[in-house]
Amino acid sequence: MSPSSPPFIRGGLALGLGALLSLAAAGCTASLGPAPASLAADRPIVFGRVLVLLLGPTTRWYEPQVEFIEVEHRQTSARFRLWLQSDDRTFRLNLPAGSYQVTRVQIHEGPHVSMADFTATFEVGPDSLTYLGTWRFGLESPRYGRMVVLSLRQEEGEQAEAERELVERHPFLAGRPVVALLPEPASAQTRLYEVRPYPNLPRYFMRHWW
Repeated sequence: MSPSSPPFIRGGLALGLGALLSLAAAGCTASLGPAPASLAADRPIVFGRVLVLLLGPTTRWYEPQVEFIEVEHRQTSARFRLWLQSDDRTFRLNLPAGSYQVTRVQIHEGPHVSMADFTATFEVGPDSLTYLGTWRFGLESPRYGRMVVLSLRQEEGEQAEAERELVERHPFLAGRPVVALLPEPASAQTRLYEVRPYPNLPRYFMRHWW
């Protein structure tokens, strides 16, 4: 493509390449809903709760929500994306047995989207029903160098409620033994990177193709 090519052609090629890259990335990650209508009884099941809250004041109109959490199967490098789209939600899903690492989380605050990388790990047994506890994401006030704190906790009352809801929706799991296992480390703090809207360009520059 020559430097004199029309702007709309260069822009169209850029958009097309971006779409192809997005499709390629999506093909490498399995997307999982937080509460499927059915679970496979002959495969390991994990369940728990995720919530997010602000640790300080904010001028943004929208409350933060966890869009998704991504975990990676350490033996096969297969990635699974758990879609939550909520500030407080339980999850339950089938995962292959093995060792897992939480790789990243995406946070939404209206049009503002942020990402953070984590390295918490957990194990899933071949025939287990595993309770992963409550995953609490605490966000600092919006600013440069913003941090997010992940706190993992296990309380008897919350576990009992999660088990009750699980059996209520999937009666075939009644009486099945539950393994309570918190990912490690139980707390972590990392940088939260804002990825949209970004870059924050003046309106004049946004009207031009580059």
